[in-house]
Amino acid sequence: MRVRFTGEVFCWDARSEAWFFVALPAEESADIREIPRIPRGFGAVRVTAAIGGSRWRTSIFPDSGRAAYVLPLKRSVRDAEGISEGELVTVDLEVNDS
Repeated sequence: MRVRFTGEVFCWDARSEAWFFVALPAEESADIREIPRIPRGFGAVRVTAAIGGSRWRTSIFPDSGRAAYVLPLKRSVRDAEGISEGELVTVDLEVNDS
């Protein structure tokens, strides 16, 4: 399954550091939840993501507060693409778990 979406970058402050994410739209998240797959820790789903010229493998995670999956944005990707909190980014996502 492939998904292209635009979302706002948000920050989640953990105890020791800040983590940056972008949430998938609710409809696409619901579609991903329906894909049969082996359960993984924290409900993770393996994906390949791309923003601009950056492409990386990671996992998306369910966020019950948003009723959607969220994609973590690594510092190297944020730096390479000039991404900061509150910015809108367009993401190409391929679900690798199925």
